[in-house]
Amino acid sequence: MIVWIKLLFTALFWGGTFIAGRVISQQLDPYSAAFLRFALASFFLFSIIYSRKKRFPKLKKEVIIPVLLLGATGVLGYNVFFFSGLKYIHAGRASLIIATNPVFISIFASIFFGERLTAVKVSGVILSVIGAVIVISNGDVAGLLTDRIGIGDLFLVGCVACWVAYSLIGKVAMNHLTPFAAVSYSALFGALGLLVPAWKHGLFTRLTEIDPLIWGNIFYLSIFGTVLGFFWYYEGIQQLGPTKAGLFINFVPVSAIILGYLVLSEPVTLYLFIGAILVVSGVYLTNSKKRVIHRNDYRIKK
Repeated sequence: MIVWIKLLFTALFWGGTFIAGRVISQQLDPYSAAFLRFALASFFLFSIIYSRKKRFPKLKKEVIIPVLLLGATGVLGYNVFFFSGLKYIHAGRASLIIATNPVFISIFASIFFGERLTAVKVSGVILSVIGAVIVISNGDVAGLLTDRIGIGDLFLVGCVACWVAYSLIGKVAMNHLTPFAAVSYSALFGALGLLVPAWKHGLFTRLTEIDPLIWGNIFYLSIFGTVLGFFWYYEGIQQLGPTKAGLFINFVPVSAIILGYLVLSEPVTLYLFIGAILVVSGVYLTNSKKRVIHRNDYRIKK
């Protein structure tokens, strides 16, 4: 029973990352925000690993490049697009665009790794894409051919592209590392990659000027959205298996929309509601059977 509660809170935490990201993006540049998030997260992740194993996992020679690429795509690239996009669009809208991640991962896993796309998964792909199109266009699908796609939407599409690459590269990295170790090293290398851009944007000359509210949201992203979320999700996988644990990921965009409404007074339009139903249904169908992929994890097989 406790593990189910933890998984439900994990989905809530991950929905909340869109709210926190929206708040932070109004005051901090994306490089500084992403660096602070993952510098803190790396410290806590490696502290957990050391407290449990009394040592740090070794990086074999053949896995160094994949892990560097994980940091470059899933941490550096993804989070720069994430914070950049949330500067322009609502948290609920952003969460629904990113919720299509599993769909596109399924497509590219089929192309590069020969994974079979069943009729059910193809149905899920179609539903999710239709839902995302409705959300991005705000119901005016024809407008996508003119000027209905904003810069914020494009940044979030960049998030999806980065996470697809991150997830597929993770397949290689996890031949040599546990998922938790892969997450920790990618967070560390991603933070190191963000160090120079954050410094050039003046982060270290104005650390003391950052509003306490922003610090609170950064700690939320680091501790609840990254460390605790990953830790509880992996507990769920251990006890329930990836399929059952992965079903909770469908609550992420729903919680983001609800929190966006309650915390930021973001509007919940009819098109957002319809898009949410289609995206969540499509993700559920795409993740059925053997494989579950979500916005904060790599590919995990049952």
